[in-house]
Amino acid sequence: MLVPPGFHAVTPYLVVDGAARLIDFLVQGLGGREELRHVDGGCIAHAQVRLGDSMLMLCDATAAWPAMPCSLYLYVDDADAAMARALAAGATRVMEVGDKPYGDRQGGVRDPAGNVWWLSQRLVDGPY
Repeated sequence: MLVPPGFHAVTPYLVVDGAARLIDFLVQGLGGREELRHVDGGCIAHAQVRLGDSMLMLCDATAAWPAMPCSLYLYVDDADAAMARALAAGATRVMEVGDKPYGDRQGGVRDPAGNVWWLSQRLVDGPY
């Protein structure tokens, strides 16, 4: 099986209303790095944003491919700082940051496209 460098066997692909705005949020709010953007007729047909060691693909919704929000789990170095950064970039808090019984310090936000991001700082070195 061939997987492109920098990708994993499973790569999230978001179909959203307002892909350009979401890319801005991913970069400013979650510390991502835009790596690719293909525009077709003013619509983002395909884009790629790197978050840590993972790639995220996304595009603007169309009549054939309507928007479909999802939930994503993002490991971060500091959950409190990640929450503050995401809120400053336009996210809405869905869960306060707090220590969880499974060993993560975690909070949740909804991005401008309606996706939920679980910002999770692992507190223990080991499995769940």
